Amino acid sequence: MGEYISKKLNVSLTKAKEIQTAYFHEYNTTLNGLMLKHKIDPHEFLKYVHDIDISFLEKDKILREELIKLKAKKYIFTNGSHDHVLNVTKHLGINDLFDGTFDITDSNFLPKPLIEPYEMLIKKFNINPKKAIFIDDIAKNLEPAKKIGMKTAWLINNEYWGKKDSDQNYIDLKIENLSSFLKEINILKTA
Repeated sequence: MGEYISKKLNVSLTKAKEIQTAYFHEYNTTLNGLMLKHKIDPHEFLKYVHDIDISFLEKDKILREELIKLKAKKYIFTNGSHDHVLNVTKHLGINDLFDGTFDITDSNFLPKPLIEPYEMLIKKFNINPKKAIFIDDIAKNLEPAKKIGMKTAWLINNEYWGKKDSDQNYIDLKIENLSSFLKEINILKTA
């Protein structure tokens, strides 16, 4: 991403990283800041920044098993692109286990945590928020989900951008591992 910003804005990589971080915090995504401040083509940006090596991601057999056992509709809601979701989920071996994906293009490039994309998500997939749980690794993204009636779970991480606001009361659950969390849910459903 820094490379893209450096090339597009004709700035050093150091300055590009500063812009990336600043826009992420000010505009909820770096893309949103680049679109608003520099009229960057969002499709070009997404294609460039998602052309990355994901070989470090390890398949999680337990995650796959627990997603299969979970007899509920499952959706992916991302500030990334459909192509990136497909690339990652295929690599992880779980691409066939979701009922749909809602990406940044589906929201007309309005990012989480603005409430409008959440409203678009529930409308598109006819989701009853009172019967849904929203899981995210960025704590502030849980606030709109809570506002529209969903249960919320924060996937704990130590990244500053992820844990900021993780002490807020709009977070119902804090989970350390998605596979283990789903396993617990599946055990409780059969008890």
